[in-house]
Amino acid sequence: MRVLVQRCKEAQVTVGDELTGRIESGLMLLVGITHEDTEKDAIYLADKISGLRIFEDEQEKMNLSLLDVGGAVLSVSQFTLYGDCRKGKRPSFVAAARPEAAEQLYETFNQLLRDKGIQVETGRFGATMDVTFTNWGPVTLMVESPSRD
Repeated sequence: MRVLVQRCKEAQVTVGDELTGRIESGLMLLVGITHEDTEKDAIYLADKISGLRIFEDEQEKMNLSLLDVGGAVLSVSQFTLYGDCRKGKRPSFVAAARPEAAEQLYETFNQLLRDKGIQVETGRFGATMDVTFTNWGPVTLMVESPSRD
């Protein structure tokens, strides 16, 4: 699994004219899933991301986690995180998991975050979505589950 983590002041996602998710300060997550990913990967990433110390303390040091600051998450499925652009000009998405498997693991990941007491808002899996947010810092990190090599 691959998650692009962006610290944000606010974020929202719409599908057509419908607002499907909106948060105040917290994390904007773009979540990509590949074929070999399992619930173990979702558990690892939910623990890692909820505990990432990327929010500032009183001394303006990134020392606090999402849990420490009581922030929320806007989670959006993003198969294009597994796009391979090394050959040609058109990305290949063969590394992205099939929608049936990816959707289940995406929902599991979101539920694991909720189980930690985090407010999690989402887009709609497989839909064309408009995502807007204010990246705070900016702080943007790519977080991946451990390699199986």
